[in-house]
Amino acid sequence: MDKLIIRETLENKISDKISHLERLIEEARASNNDTKSSMGDKYETSREMLQQEINNLQKQLNEVLSQQAVFRRISADSCSKVQNGALVKTDKGMFYISVSAGDLMIGGKKVTAVSPEAPLAKMMFGRKMGETFAVNTIEQTIQEIW
Repeated sequence: MDKLIIRETLENKISDKISHLERLIEEARASNNDTKSSMGDKYETSREMLQQEINNLQKQLNEVLSQQAVFRRISADSCSKVQNGALVKTDKGMFYISVSAGDLMIGGKKVTAVSPEAPLAKMMFGRKMGETFAVNTIEQTIQEIW
């Protein structure tokens, strides 16, 4: 499995999420401007709800931008043990220790991008090929590390 392809796929997924949130914020702002009226409290309530939605979307965008910054600092170098930036194949699946981004389909195979803070990643950290670990009583053996 090519780690550079996984990195590129994950970078694209994060960038797409940023673009989507920016578009939603822009649409909400446009809607907020459209509701300006002197008709009374009903419109003020609508504008306040739209503003809350904009604030919520902005918070989500900031989190994804932060995630992108963290991801860009992770080394693409090969690893001999499980650490940040490691691509780990176990008997239960493939995991890329980077940022929490869920499943990526690459070449018909599923790779799960997990944060180093995830319980699964914490149990793997520092382990080498052939070692086993357990999460929620499910034992896994590390088969390969890139």
